[in-house]
Amino acid sequence: MFDRHQGGERVILVALDFGMPDFAESVAELRLLATGAGLEILGEVQGKRSRPDAALFAGSGKADEIAALVAAAEADVVIFNHELSPAQERNLERRLQCRVIDRTSLILDIFASRAKSAEGKLQVELAQLQHLSTRLVRGWTHLERQRGGVGMRGPGEKQLETDRRLLGVRVKALRERLARLGKQRRTQRRSRDRQQVLSVALVGYTNAGKSTLFNALTRAGAYAADQLFATLDTTTRKLYLPGLGEIVLSDTVGFITRLPHDLVAAFRATLEATAEADLLLHVIDASSPGRERQIEAVEKVLGEIGADTVPQLRVYNKLDLTGVAPGVGRDEYGKLQSVYVSAQTGAGLELLREALSEILSANRVQNEAAAHDKAAFSPMVHTA
Repeated sequence: MFDRHQGGERVILVALDFGMPDFAESVAELRLLATGAGLEILGEVQGKRSRPDAALFAGSGKADEIAALVAAAEADVVIFNHELSPAQERNLERRLQCRVIDRTSLILDIFASRAKSAEGKLQVELAQLQHLSTRLVRGWTHLERQRGGVGMRGPGEKQLETDRRLLGVRVKALRERLARLGKQRRTQRRSRDRQQVLSVALVGYTNAGKSTLFNALTRAGAYAADQLFATLDTTTRKLYLPGLGEIVLSDTVGFITRLPHDLVAAFRATLEATAEADLLLHVIDASSPGRERQIEAVEKVLGEIGADTVPQLRVYNKLDLTGVAPGVGRDEYGKLQSVYVSAQTGAGLELLREALSEILSANRVQNEAAAHDKAAFSPMVHTA
């Protein structure tokens, strides 16, 4: 018997280069995702293709190469850095004689193991069930044999006896419960709005340092770790800003390229807080060579959840890894665009607080002027 990492399985990673410019970064991310899920990486298989093979995704020759490595290393699972169709997944499992999952299943599995709040667990379960429902053609008996494992946590264990009809019932119930929780949250937000409390949401690529920055600003003690998706559940704290008073600051789940659509849909209720914030702090890892593509990935998801029109301040974090001095960036009209900080060392945090006060004070003045104009032009109601 081979020694196993605690709670982990032995995996082979597969990544195919279809000519995308971020291929190397994507492979590095896959390694981080796998190790973050507690898996033991036994080897990697890479290759170049112009397009995916319809039956085996990687093609027959590459599938044989993977099968040989699986047999030699006695691997439990093969993880593809791509989205596989249910048919491709089945064909590969028959060819490789082991379980095969794709990038989406791996990300969903990490979310299942890290969600802490009741709502977070419901959201992840919904996303997993929606993803698994497309793969029910092979039946739950397939999952029963596997007894859980990476890509099978959560509903994969709870719903083994469920058929497609019962799965639909469970999905409907989850959506209804999440809708009720969303309604409660909107009521709480309306209450805050009536008290004219300004809200700021931290957004950014996973592992950009959002939670570390959140803790540095609020001393909240929220969980922060050097891993992908360390934070899943939205944490909210009050933050006092000189000259402005208290605001509400929220730390949200990080984004990633090719974030599973089911996951974005399931977390939509939580992410509504982002769309309704007065300001977004877009936290960027200044030390990452792929930061421009990471910025694009975040902007894409913000567009999907309707938050792309919310005012945004870019916070370039991790200056301690770059040697760049703290500072602020303004456009040609003097409007604040960016702040350069290190949440780890605290460098530049005072500049960030000042920037927040400046932007939010200007927003408050604009909002009050708009409300005054609206009231001034509202038609008077005459009662008999």
